[in-house]
Amino acid sequence: MDAEFEQSPHITHHKAPRITDLQGARSVIRRLHDRMVRSVVGRDDVIDLVITALLADGHVLLEDFPGSGKTTLAKALGDCIIDDMPDDQIVTLRRVQFTPDLLPGDVTGSTIFDPNTNRFFFRPGPIFAHVLLADEINRTSPKVQSALLEAMAEKQTTVDNRTRKLDELFFVIATQNPLDLAGTFPLPAAQLDRFLFKIRMTHIDRRSELHLLRNIAAVHRGAGEEIPRVTRTEIVDAREVLRDQVFVSPHIHEALVDIAEETRRSDRAALGVSTRALVLLLPALQARALAHDRDYVSAEDIEALSPHVFAHRLDLVPGSGDPYQVVKDCSTKALERLARRSLHR
Repeated sequence: MDAEFEQSPHITHHKAPRITDLQGARSVIRRLHDRMVRSVVGRDDVIDLVITALLADGHVLLEDFPGSGKTTLAKALGDCIIDDMPDDQIVTLRRVQFTPDLLPGDVTGSTIFDPNTNRFFFRPGPIFAHVLLADEINRTSPKVQSALLEAMAEKQTTVDNRTRKLDELFFVIATQNPLDLAGTFPLPAAQLDRFLFKIRMTHIDRRSELHLLRNIAAVHRGAGEEIPRVTRTEIVDAREVLRDQVFVSPHIHEALVDIAEETRRSDRAALGVSTRALVLLLPALQARALAHDRDYVSAEDIEALSPHVFAHRLDLVPGSGDPYQVVKDCSTKALERLARRSLHR
């Protein structure tokens, strides 16, 4: 990282054992989940998907209504992470409110002239963080949206013809409002493809809403110190462990290809699922399997995750209906064949 970066506040080093096995990776998932559910009420399914995306090294797009808890969710995740490499000048959490007048440099950072030293120096933008909350991402221009493309795909950003690396943990949670379309710039296919999951959020159920109102003070206090946090290094280690040690059967590969081919043949889809989408889905399946105390991927994982991975990548013909339903319909035969093969093993 550049020496010109502004110094961040002192953060105490936290040395934790390196994660080398599935038990350690499960511990990371469990601690993240247990802390986040204390602060985010009625969103257990969304929390599980966000943690899965984090461990799969993907990014998440939340399609939500105002006041549905997106900022709280991102902050809860940021509060779970200990920066055990404070000298790298990377902060844990940054939030960017996207507006039509935002400039690319407001996100990536920019080169500034210092008249006192008669030199230029780079001032890093909010993109230099472990977790970035891109709030209302569709309210900014395509020029600013494209500033995130390189960062989300390659974990680097290029400013003034110089490329700077982002942290290996770099994770984006972006939001957009599905109802308020005035003054918005819909995300193009290339931008949507950078998100592993697109998650629809709805209002929480009555029981959870009542619990929130009756225990608002306790919810604001969050998890407290009884549940240990996780370090940045533990999350990075857990990513490698699940990729290497959670088994993916060749039958799983065949089922994924069959689903992709079905979307490409479907009369309801002008453009089906790409090969890159299948590649991105694999570590997510492994992460979900590990979260459910399995060391192998099953048909259940595909059924649970494929709508969130494939639906926003489909280009449907007019009148085709809900993309999530299209994905489920295209997955039925492949999952049935996979289930039969599993029974005859």
